[in-house]
Amino acid sequence: MMTRNSPVSQVLTEINDMINKIIRKYGSPPTQVTMETYFHSDLELESIDLVTLGGLLAERYGDHVSMAEFLAEKELGEVIALRVGELVDYVTTQISTSATAG
Repeated sequence: MMTRNSPVSQVLTEINDMINKIIRKYGSPPTQVTMETYFHSDLELESIDLVTLGGLLAERYGDHVSMAEFLAEKELGEVIALRVGELVDYVTTQISTSATAG
């Protein structure tokens, strides 16, 4: 169960904002993403949109959060079936690792 101020909840909110920034350029209405939202089937994001999202993530969290690194370990089918929650978990882990290492 996520609490409103948990790191996971905060990262989900920030990624939700980033995704809405991306989909607005297509004229799409704002959407509320959840941990279970699929990038491809629910949001219809293309690979170029994931690159854009990667840039926004690096801008927000720094170089230790790398979308390319996150996706490099996945097969094509896994990328197509990627859920927002998987990215949130990755970002949360990277932030936590960076905080304890720094």
